Amino acid sequence: MNKPIRFCDYKPTEVIESLHSVNDYIRWATTCLNGAELSFGHGYADAVDEALVLVLHGINMRPPAIPEMLQSRLSQIEKERIIDLLRQRIDQRIPLAYLIQQAPFAGLDFYVDERVLIPRSPIAELIEQGFEPWLQAQGVTRVLDLCCGSGCIGIACAHAFPEAQVDLADVSEDALAVAQRNIEELGVDENVTAIQSDLFSNLNDRVYDLIVTNPPYVPQASYDELPEEFEREPELGLVSGQDGLDHIAVILKDAAKHLSDQGWLCAEVGEASEALEQRWPHVSFLWPEFERGGEGIFLIDAKSLKQYF
Repeated sequence: MNKPIRFCDYKPTEVIESLHSVNDYIRWATTCLNGAELSFGHGYADAVDEALVLVLHGINMRPPAIPEMLQSRLSQIEKERIIDLLRQRIDQRIPLAYLIQQAPFAGLDFYVDERVLIPRSPIAELIEQGFEPWLQAQGVTRVLDLCCGSGCIGIACAHAFPEAQVDLADVSEDALAVAQRNIEELGVDENVTAIQSDLFSNLNDRVYDLIVTNPPYVPQASYDELPEEFEREPELGLVSGQDGLDHIAVILKDAAKHLSDQGWLCAEVGEASEALEQRWPHVSFLWPEFERGGEGIFLIDAKSLKQYF
């Protein structure tokens, strides 16, 4: 069996001399990424997706690119920049979103760095749909993004519900600094506020029509087995005890006090979904299906939360 071609099999001078167009570098980068045994679990499906974004970023562009542009020749400086980005992605296993400090979510581009998790939640699909049929846009006046990280969920909700006031809450000052930057850069500072809070502890008597949360939910044993790329992300945003339910247990207990009578909680629990249903088998969690793939996200209304928790 032929061994995959690795990045280290190439000499940069040979690459620069033999490859010339944007397409050349996308094809070559794809080959290198495929041969490097990387993890593509941070917002991009595979090596092809990553190669396109990486190369275009190297020439200060972003997808989509017109076909004519893909045939254009690159300068030596552009080639060297692409090679350097690819070297960092492969040799240091840095997720692409951190390299380019940008991640798409729900049709928006967010600034990200290693202080926050990289946006990739299927919750984006629910936001784009306005959380219908569970909610109606005109009835949503206050939204909370709990464990907000970069603020991507809450800021996307601010676009989906432009009349609503949105709070972004996180225990991490570092994460809130990134969230505040996204608030300002995406122009939602009039209706989005960042609050430092360990779950609900600093939210006092605030009440919301919608609480959306992507809290830590990775069991410790699973975290220890994750690919190297995940070590670049803050462990604080990933691990939640032995079964992944430490954070969600508190959220379920306290959420009803912060929801309006017709309010809903939407939470991502990922691989901890089975443990969730085993711990609370009497609770009727709603598990939506996603056209673009994804699972481990439930919804529950305020009435049910008051009844069961």
